[in-house]
Amino acid sequence: MSEKAIYPGTFDPTTYGHLDIIKRAREIFPEVIVAVADNHQKQPVFSCKERVAMLKQVTKGMPGVSVCSFNGLVVDLAHKHKVNVLIRGVRMFSDFEYEFTMALSNRKLASDVETIFLMPTESFSYISSRLLREAAALGADLSAFMPPVLEKALKAKVGHRRR
Repeated sequence: MSEKAIYPGTFDPTTYGHLDIIKRAREIFPEVIVAVADNHQKQPVFSCKERVAMLKQVTKGMPGVSVCSFNGLVVDLAHKHKVNVLIRGVRMFSDFEYEFTMALSNRKLASDVETIFLMPTESFSYISSRLLREAAALGADLSAFMPPVLEKALKAKVGHRRR
């Protein structure tokens, strides 16, 4: 079995669902590299540097977890770190369809890199970063969905209309 796995994503922002996947991956692999995609096409709210810093902050107490950024192909990152396993979180069937396509594409690009799908606990399965960004803009209490420090940063970034 591989000693390391990479959990790539945008993490804009990181949610309790993301953190749950990181913890689950750590139960399987001694080392998990959380790789923040520097993909401007997704038009993230937070810069890549901010997302990396926030992830480092909320994973600080998790042994075996490191955070980095990347641009380009995740399979190239995997080869660079000598990792042959990618972790992907799947919440709903609609996620699986997209992730399945990505896994097959990655397998075609690098047959030595395997994708493992992990599901978050049921209480986090409906959380999405996109919905949290929208709710933050409306001033919703997001404490059940993300760490308070990240909620504060998100609300400061998107501003909220409810005063």
